[in-house]
Amino acid sequence: MAAMVSVEARPRGDGWECAVEVVDPRGTTRHTVEVTARDLARWGQPDEMVAHLVRRAFDFLLEREPPSQILRRFHLSDIQRYFPEFDEAIRR
Repeated sequence: MAAMVSVEARPRGDGWECAVEVVDPRGTTRHTVEVTARDLARWGQPDEMVAHLVRRAFDFLLEREPPSQILRRFHLSDIQRYFPEFDEAIRR
């Protein structure tokens, strides 16, 4: 069974705070992801909602590490620091 990712995005300041829940056979993890308007403009597809962008980012992360290894709280832009290929991969 593949991991199921649910995202709830709430407006906050100049962006959004996203509550993410990942459910897979190993258990459930919860994460908080901060997304700025600039992040959405940079990595979002035309007319894409923030929650969908964050879900795609988690798909990217889950291809590389188990849910328990994903930071509990981070900014979306932090992903590129750990995975330099994120910038190119998320734009596809």
